[in-house]
Amino acid sequence: MMQMLVAGGMEALTDDLRHPDADNPRGYFEYEPVKRTRQDASWVALAVGKVVKVVHLLLNDLPDGFEYRVVMMKRPIREVMASQRVMMERAGKTALGISEDRLARVFSEQIRVVEEQSLRRVGFRVLSVEYHDCVYRAGEVVGALRGFLGLELNAVAMEDAVDCSLHRHRCRYSAP
Repeated sequence: MMQMLVAGGMEALTDDLRHPDADNPRGYFEYEPVKRTRQDASWVALAVGKVVKVVHLLLNDLPDGFEYRVVMMKRPIREVMASQRVMMERAGKTALGISEDRLARVFSEQIRVVEEQSLRRVGFRVLSVEYHDCVYRAGEVVGALRGFLGLELNAVAMEDAVDCSLHRHRCRYSAP
């Protein structure tokens, strides 16, 4: 999603501290201060008019007083877990002491609660985008994004930014 938005003409707030690697060869588009939003949300003023990657658990820490357009990426939990497992193994880290089934339930509930809360917050508009739609129906997603954001983004560049070969952790889905 970040690749699409940047290709379309949006500026990303990123610090480029986390470099592309085998797990994410096009980069991570992260901004380190986002991780400390609960303690210090001053970075939000720098993000006005830009696109910022924020993990779901930090959305509720964003301060009031701004207009947020949240693109909620929804990927099958089993794919997220498979991707995270490979990243952890590559980094030499061990898995958490929790079963995958339990982790899937916890994560799914977190997403549900955060999305519900975001929809109720003043200044928040939320567009949910299915990961598979983003990868395999990019044209439809681009149209929805342009309408949701109210921006004349470069639709061709956004679609061209999608690389289906990077969808490596799949579960029960067949591309059209």
